[in-house]
Amino acid sequence: MRILQAVSAPAPSAIPNDPPPPLSRGDALFLDFDGTLVDIAPTPDAVMVPPGLSELLRAIAQKLEGRLALVSGRPVHELRGMFGLDGLAIAGSHGLETAMADGPVMAMERPQGLDHSLSAARALAGAQQDLLIEDKPLGVGIHYRARPDLEQQCRDLAERLADLHGLAVQHGKMVSELRPHGQDKGSAIARFMTSHVFAGSRPVFAGDDLTDEHGFAAAAEHCGAGILVGPPRPSIARFRLDNVAALHKWLAEF
Repeated sequence: MRILQAVSAPAPSAIPNDPPPPLSRGDALFLDFDGTLVDIAPTPDAVMVPPGLSELLRAIAQKLEGRLALVSGRPVHELRGMFGLDGLAIAGSHGLETAMADGPVMAMERPQGLDHSLSAARALAGAQQDLLIEDKPLGVGIHYRARPDLEQQCRDLAERLADLHGLAVQHGKMVSELRPHGQDKGSAIARFMTSHVFAGSRPVFAGDDLTDEHGFAAAAEHCGAGILVGPPRPSIARFRLDNVAALHKWLAEF
């Protein structure tokens, strides 16, 4: 079993506290969604996109000549449809889906093991109140934000299902997610950097979770930098901003 969590993510080197320098026109900007561009909500569908954020991102993308992409654990169609973020390049499902701006979604087929895992996760939720099971095109999320006392039980179930079906399990903020092997946010950024739109630029990636450490590492490998959004913690990111509002202010300054 391959577990994508803190122990298998790139090793953090320090606790970043310096604010990032301003963006420049030669940069490429990659942004996580939940906890970075928007505040985390009790449930995934309760997230609110602040007024003007979509317009701000499109303006930045235009100024960077298209070198802006969202890199999220959410599916591409959800970010485009539910949150009105069409017109932007997106890597969804932790890198398992990729779409250039207004382009088609390129994704692998859904493994059969995810359907069995979804049924097993829903059975647990049926026995325990307030667990939320998220069915994604290429993943199953077990959210225990409302039941932190069930964290270990949820993590154990995810790891057993991963063993059984040859899946990866990735632990994040109050969630364990089952998904296929082979991609992460770092590989998604590296893939974008090979495209003609992003090639030759300096990548800057902002994220908040342990799942974003692969993205910070990929940015550093391409002579760029990561920005940790949230409280101080050990991270590969070179810079840090206190919260979502601070990131919005930094973006608006560009």
